[in-house]
Amino acid sequence: MNKLPKCPQCGSEFTYEDGGQFVCPECAHEWSTQAPSNHSDDKRVIRDANGNELQDGDTITVIKDLKVKGSSSVVKVGTKVKNIRLVDGDHDIDCKIDGFGAMQLKSEFVKKA
Repeated sequence: MNKLPKCPQCGSEFTYEDGGQFVCPECAHEWSTQAPSNHSDDKRVIRDANGNELQDGDTITVIKDLKVKGSSSVVKVGTKVKNIRLVDGDHDIDCKIDGFGAMQLKSEFVKKA
């Protein structure tokens, strides 16, 4: 008989397979039957509004007028931003915009140029 893994949450030996998941009947924890891969799954993938993956150093275009917090200025649609840097947080892009200086943008309001 095929040996099923113990529950990673409670250590129970009474796990069972349900479709593509292992299930623990004692604590109701579910996890994937796929073995974890060794490549960097822990690195967050940041995508633009069209679903293209963004990388450090990319050039992007703003797709919506963005109000600048604490100012009456607006970053207009079509503004090109060069050499972006990806960061963790709510605003996931650090950049410098001509006429505005250092800014943080959300990836949902840009597209890769």
